[in-house]
Amino acid sequence: MTLISISLIIVTLASLLPKKEERKSYSVRKIHGDLKLSGKGSDPLWKKAPVLSDFRYPWEKVTPPSTKFRALHNDAWLYCLFEVSDDKVYVFRDKNDKSEVGASSRAEIFFRIDDRLTPYYCLEMDPVGRVMDYKANHYRQFDLKWSWPAGQLVVKTEMRNDGYTVELAVSKASLKQLGLLGDHSLEAGLFRGDCIPKEVGEPDFRWISWVKPDSKTPDFHIASSFGTLDLQE
Repeated sequence: MTLISISLIIVTLASLLPKKEERKSYSVRKIHGDLKLSGKGSDPLWKKAPVLSDFRYPWEKVTPPSTKFRALHNDAWLYCLFEVSDDKVYVFRDKNDKSEVGASSRAEIFFRIDDRLTPYYCLEMDPVGRVMDYKANHYRQFDLKWSWPAGQLVVKTEMRNDGYTVELAVSKASLKQLGLLGDHSLEAGLFRGDCIPKEVGEPDFRWISWVKPDSKTPDFHIASSFGTLDLQE
């Protein structure tokens, strides 16, 4: 067999292998002045932000309900907005502990220092404004006693008949303190958990993500689930 034939076989086999998704990025435009959070996403400054609607069910072959994300930044804050379509929003309440967010419909944003995920930081926000904030290390070593630095995170929400809105402001001081804000970029995962309650037992979830993780089973707590937020000047 000639070298040319071997090369052709290698190229053919390589073309048949599943292709890994390229790292996704979103451009975060800079604004001057402060953006006012109301939970409604109604501040006119949001019109300056590109709309990210490229969300999918990574583990299902159906079209998910609409999820839209926007982000802006100024000298002091990163602002994010999730607009979620959901005709069956579910909020679990018992003791009103932050862990109850994990049994509710929610929007999520994870931040990491690098792809080793040691550590990474998670914000999971339900439709009534509760935040399950925690620090984690790979693999799935969660510290729910940890909280985002005091005074450095603001979350406002609004629940509607057809879904909910989550607005958040994260201070750049806290992002730098945690080692997350690099050279005008943040490595972040954008997710959504659609809760499907059952009469008995734990609720089911349908998972939605911006990036398709390299996993055969639902899992956002891996390196391939992250993209990049590029902060523009």
